[in-house]
Amino acid sequence: MAENQSAQRSDEWMPLTDHLGELRKRIIFCLIVFVAGLIGGLFGSEPVFDYLVEAAPVNNLNLHAFSPWDAIGLYMKFAFLISFVVAIPFAMFQLWLFAKPALEKKEQKATLVFVPWALVMCLVGLAFSYFVVFPMAFLFTEKVTMNLGLEQTYGVAQYFSFLINLLIPISLLFELPLVILFLSRIGILSPALLVRIRKISWLILIAIGVMVTPPDVVSDLLVAVPLVLLYEISVFLSKLAFGRRQRTLERS
Repeated sequence: MAENQSAQRSDEWMPLTDHLGELRKRIIFCLIVFVAGLIGGLFGSEPVFDYLVEAAPVNNLNLHAFSPWDAIGLYMKFAFLISFVVAIPFAMFQLWLFAKPALEKKEQKATLVFVPWALVMCLVGLAFSYFVVFPMAFLFTEKVTMNLGLEQTYGVAQYFSFLINLLIPISLLFELPLVILFLSRIGILSPALLVRIRKISWLILIAIGVMVTPPDVVSDLLVAVPLVLLYEISVFLSKLAFGRRQRTLERS
């Protein structure tokens, strides 16, 4: 029975050119949604701006525009951030659609639940980076400025570039367990591979944690340790998903 199903699925596999065409279609759909999100995000930029200014780590944050383009660039930054949040679950859905023809019915249902979790993990990553990492990084730079006896003048473009450059990478990294779990569930990744590349993965995650935080040990650890824990959670989830897939294939 298993051999017949394998032969049937082999007959259903598309040629490489068809796979590339399907992948191209999914990428185009993601780009369309991202652009639509940018347009919609322009209307939500002002409320997001007002909230972030009111919730700044310091009181009475006075922002200055040093260029006529700063305000326009600010609208685009917030539109990008809003579109990013919208596009993440849609991109996960397109990935599921791309892999769907190669999955069994049970696997299709099991992996579809990852789509809404992509949004959840993105929001968790945004919350962690904004409420934990950003205040820590911002107050560190404030302290260094005061120690040098300098008067801090905040440029609106520089302030929000600093903020968004923290939010986006950390939010993407919070998708790591979900992506690894999905790829393990469909058989592309295995726990053995993740264990084998563990040291390299740790090194990369620690390097990212150091790059997006101020240059002090406490800040680096507060970001690098959660990233390493995310990887270890990913390995554990991969073992569960991979084992479940193997049992499903054995029963087929």
